[in-house]
Amino acid sequence: MRIDKYLKVSRLIKRRTVANDACDKERIVVNGRQVKAGYQVKLGDIIEVAFGTRTLKVEVTDISENANKAQAGAMYKEII
Repeated sequence: MRIDKYLKVSRLIKRRTVANDACDKERIVVNGRQVKAGYQVKLGDIIEVAFGTRTLKVEVTDISENANKAQAGAMYKEII
């Protein structure tokens, strides 16, 4: 699954267009590398999302095409 879609489905970012823009502005880092919106997410990837001064770091634990609110939280594990 593409990273922009994963960010939207997992509800880390509300809209896919916003996720796409974040990739274009180099605010998404996977396994220490900045990625484009077409990057294919794999289980175990470490994703860092920069929200202004705050950075959210998560590990991919599940990849699903559709997820409701309860399932979305189970798609990743937050890393401190």
